[in-house]
Amino acid sequence: MFQRESDWLISGPALDAVQQQIREWLAEDIRNGDVTTMVTVPPGHRSRGIIHAKEAGVLAGLPVARLVFQTVDPTLVFEAKAEDGAKIERGTVLATVEGSTHSILTGERLALNLLQRLSGIATKTRVFVDAVKGYSVRISEARKTTPGHRILEKYAVRIGGGHNHRFGLYDAVLIKDNHIKAAGGIRQAVFSAKENIPHTMMIEVEVETLEQALEAAEAGANIIMMDNMSIAAMKETVTRLRAIAPHVIIEASGGIRPDTVAEVASCGVDVIAVGSLTYSFQALDISLDLNEQKKVSQP
Repeated sequence: MFQRESDWLISGPALDAVQQQIREWLAEDIRNGDVTTMVTVPPGHRSRGIIHAKEAGVLAGLPVARLVFQTVDPTLVFEAKAEDGAKIERGTVLATVEGSTHSILTGERLALNLLQRLSGIATKTRVFVDAVKGYSVRISEARKTTPGHRILEKYAVRIGGGHNHRFGLYDAVLIKDNHIKAAGGIRQAVFSAKENIPHTMMIEVEVETLEQALEAAEAGANIIMMDNMSIAAMKETVTRLRAIAPHVIIEASGGIRPDTVAEVASCGVDVIAVGSLTYSFQALDISLDLNEQKKVSQP
C-alpha cells in the first residue's frame, strides 16, 4: 500500500511514463534552447525560484514539477513547502528551486503549466467530493482526458479526493449505445463479452432507461451506468436493481454539476462519474518569482 496518494506517481511504470512525457514536452518547448534566457542572463548566474499560489485551491502536481526541473538540470535543488492534496490560500509558498538561473527559467513554464492544470482538476474534484459528504458514494472522472495527460489528470482527481474510472479501452469492458447497436442488443453484447474476456475483468453497461438497466442486470453485467436519467428514474432504477441484483455496482453520469451531485447521490448510487473534472476545469493561478516573492494583490 502507498502511504500517500502521490507515491504511485513517483514510482514504477507511472513514473517511467511521466518522465518520458516530460522529456517530450520539454523538447517541444525548448528545441535548440531558451533563446531569451541565453541572450539576457549571464552564464553561471544563480537564483532561487519561489513557486507560490495566487489563488486558493487544492494543490496537485508538486512531484511533477520537481521532475520537470530535475529533467532540465539534475543539479537544481527543489524543495517542497506544501504537500499535494493540501488546501492552499493565496500567497502560499508551494516550493522553491535553487541553482542555475538558465535552468530554472527554461523549466519554469512547463512546470507551472502542469502544476496549474493538475491543481485546477484537484480543486474541482474536491468541490464535488465535499458536496456528497455523508453519502456512501464515490466521485469518479471518465475517460475524457487530454491526450498525453491521462496519467497526470487521473492522478489529480485522486489528489482531490476522487477515484479513477477505467484507464483506457484495455482494462475493462464498457458497453455503450453504439456497441449495443452493433451487437444486436444489450443481452447479446453482454453474453459476447463474457465469452471473450477473462473472469477477472468487469463488464459495465451504459443504459438510458429502467428497462435497459434490468436487461443488463439479468444478462450478468457487473456495473450499470445510468446515463442522463432523471432523478425520479434513477431512484426507481436503483430500487429495482437492488432487489434483483444486490451485488451490481450502480453508477450515474451525464451533466452532473456541483449543485446537483448531492441529489444524485441521494438516489443510492455507488459511483458518480463526472467527465468535466478533466475536460472542463479552471487552472489554478500559480507563479514563480526569482529571489523575492511578489506581493499578491487583492482580487
